[in-house]
Amino acid sequence: MFIWISLLFTAASSQAQTTLHYINKNVAYAQTLMRENGIPASVILAVAIHESAAGTSKIARNLNNHFGVKGKNSSTKIKSAYKGYDSVEDSYDHFVGFMLHKSAFNHLFEKYDEDDYVDWVKGIQRGGYAQSKLWPSKVIALIKKYELFKYDKKPSTINNKSIQYLNTVLPLHKIK
Repeated sequence: MFIWISLLFTAASSQAQTTLHYINKNVAYAQTLMRENGIPASVILAVAIHESAAGTSKIARNLNNHFGVKGKNSSTKIKSAYKGYDSVEDSYDHFVGFMLHKSAFNHLFEKYDEDDYVDWVKGIQRGGYAQSKLWPSKVIALIKKYELFKYDKKPSTINNKSIQYLNTVLPLHKIK
């Protein structure tokens, strides 16, 4: 029994480390997309974490597809009905572009700001992005578990000296 509990704890700890690494690696780009387009960085990250198993899924590793988007790919590594991207950033860009250009999601930009992550997630699900009724609660749970909401705050005024200090003190919060 002890060995089983120990293995379970080790697996959970390993997944948390993988997820924290994923967040650290992608948070700056998610924040850039938030500032440019208005979708909360927490939502972008949580959807990507959920859909790609924090970048460890087969389609994330082989196709750079972090949002579960179906489409054509030219992969010789795997056969898949999922779209292939040249980079992780291209996958993130496509997700944001999809939100911006599909009429089912247009109202979200007008209705919610960068702090309304719960409403954003529910709106994305209602717009048809995910069919599962559990999808919003899973994505919101990721935002809360990893405190992704803290990446949604935009500094009102900040100078270069403050940015350098914050990047030293808070390396996960790379501010640009």
